[in-house]
Amino acid sequence: MFCQLSRLRFAARATSFAAAIGLVVSCQSPTATPVRTDNLLVDSPLTDAEGKVLNGRPVLSPLPEAQQIWTCEVVVVGGSLGGVAAAAEAMKSGATTCLIELTPWLGGQISSQGVSAVDESLTMRADQNYAQPWKDFKQVIEQQPIRLPGWLNTPANLKVSDTNACWVGHLCFPPEAGAAAAEQWLKQAAQLAPESQWTTETAFKGATFDAAGKNITAIHAVRRRPRRADYVPAGRLSQELAQWYAWSADEAFEKVPLRLEAPEGKSLWVIDATDTGELIGWADLPHRLGSDSVATTGEVNAAPEDNPDCTQAFTYPFTIALHNDNTTSLTQLQKHQPTYSRAEHRRDFSLGSTPVFSGRSFFNYRRMVSLTKNDPFISTPVLGDLTLVNWNPGNDWGIMNPPLVMTATDIDAAGQRQNWMGGLSTVALGHAEDRAFLFAEWLLETQSQPDFPLTFLSGEAAPMGTLSGLSMTPYIREGRRILGRAIPGQDPFFLREADVRSDLPGGRDFSDTVVAVNHYDLDIHGCRYRNWEPSGEATSAPAQEFVVLPIQVPIESLIPQGVDNLLIGGKAIAVTHIVNAATRVHYGEWGIGSAAGAIAGWLTQQSEPLTPADIVPTGKMPELHTHLESQGLRLIW
Repeated sequence: MFCQLSRLRFAARATSFAAAIGLVVSCQSPTATPVRTDNLLVDSPLTDAEGKVLNGRPVLSPLPEAQQIWTCEVVVVGGSLGGVAAAAEAMKSGATTCLIELTPWLGGQISSQGVSAVDESLTMRADQNYAQPWKDFKQVIEQQPIRLPGWLNTPANLKVSDTNACWVGHLCFPPEAGAAAAEQWLKQAAQLAPESQWTTETAFKGATFDAAGKNITAIHAVRRRPRRADYVPAGRLSQELAQWYAWSADEAFEKVPLRLEAPEGKSLWVIDATDTGELIGWADLPHRLGSDSVATTGEVNAAPEDNPDCTQAFTYPFTIALHNDNTTSLTQLQKHQPTYSRAEHRRDFSLGSTPVFSGRSFFNYRRMVSLTKNDPFISTPVLGDLTLVNWNPGNDWGIMNPPLVMTATDIDAAGQRQNWMGGLSTVALGHAEDRAFLFAEWLLETQSQPDFPLTFLSGEAAPMGTLSGLSMTPYIREGRRILGRAIPGQDPFFLREADVRSDLPGGRDFSDTVVAVNHYDLDIHGCRYRNWEPSGEATSAPAQEFVVLPIQVPIESLIPQGVDNLLIGGKAIAVTHIVNAATRVHYGEWGIGSAAGAIAGWLTQQSEPLTPADIVPTGKMPELHTHLESQGLRLIW
């Protein structure tokens, strides 16, 4: 029997840790026995007489009996932008594919994380040398209908293409349109694998491995179903996280334990497409977290010391409208009581020399709705226009007191090996929510003008789809990054700074094993401690795109150590902290996910057993390249 949601309690040493990260989890009566059925124990890890696991992998406890069992050749954990791309390419390769996503919306960056403003390098935009599926997907987004607040009195049948006019890139849109496009994209791909299925509002909980601990045999998840038909996420992940991950039902949600496994007689291929590397973190596969030192990576601009706390800053985007609400939204924002003082937050806020409204302005930067579609580089917005706010000296949150992503030690102390709850600090999430609310307040107080009144959109009017007006989850730029398997001259493998810069010696040519090509600035959103102790940030590493080479992402970056049937389909690939700054954005994540999905789908079609790590040594890379190119993926600049 499960007990109610409560604060974790450990021994005295661990109790302070639980308080520090603000973790709230479901728990089990000390006398209860984990609910398991024979079919859940068939491929469970072997244990000795004392119950010690012999294959080295975590064991979930409790593990409720699965109420639904999905059979699939490829399982994608995480419906991020990379996850959507991965699932689609796996299905287009003919593989029956299943995908699970934590939030109510598919698409990650372009939907639930609120970064629905596609940011691409200027060079790639000029040359249009993208993979064809990415071009096609953007066209799907452009044709999505948009819903706007009723007070705008706009035509009923507006599409993204009717209102798209920003200058961060060529495509900005309301997040709901991104989610709808992702759903449509999967439905189109599923025509080639009709038994595939996917689900949102579903949390990853863990996996079962074979007796050797080398292959995943099942993925475990919990689906939540709102009891109210009019349910809307609160937009306060710090308060919702435990409820979303708990096995136990509550007054808001019914819960359905879910097991995903291979069809009888077939192999299972798994792709971790979560933004923080959840499966990697839970299973404690070899990985790095935070910034890397010169000693660790040999990079010229790496930090003096390793610091697992120092992942890139994360952000809760929100929407501001040119609309006069008679200070209603400002009054609501002023009621918010942050943990840190308003003064401490406000001293970091700045628009610098960027104009607020005219031409290449703050408002036009990520303007998601333009009622006139006027030129964002030279014109001013009009009443009724909406902009997405994702601003570095604003709602970015990079303060590491505490850090967002839990280390392996933190995970062990919190008991999340047995009961995975997302591996994030709810305290850090709460601080970032404070930051977003206070930056919105500052904008309304200091930047509104008589002809340009600003309103913060929340509730039913919020394009973010939440009551608070913040994105459902934050935009997480960096999480765990795997250590790839050894290649000649490097063990472990990861892409390094010299591999992506034209002004540094020592770069490598990955033409023979490339699976995706990307290009972007080395754009690091930094970290710091409140009291300015040494942060371990790579402060000299940022670089503009003119010194960044076309980035060849090799298959080696997608293959973790220790597990034979797992690929990475998002930000958790084998790159350093510095290189992550260029691979984390929209097209980079899409390309990585596409490659992982196409590789997994191709593996299901092989007549002889083959793992991802076997592809290069067995001389199969040319065959894989042929398959990737047949899918429209781009392998050359």
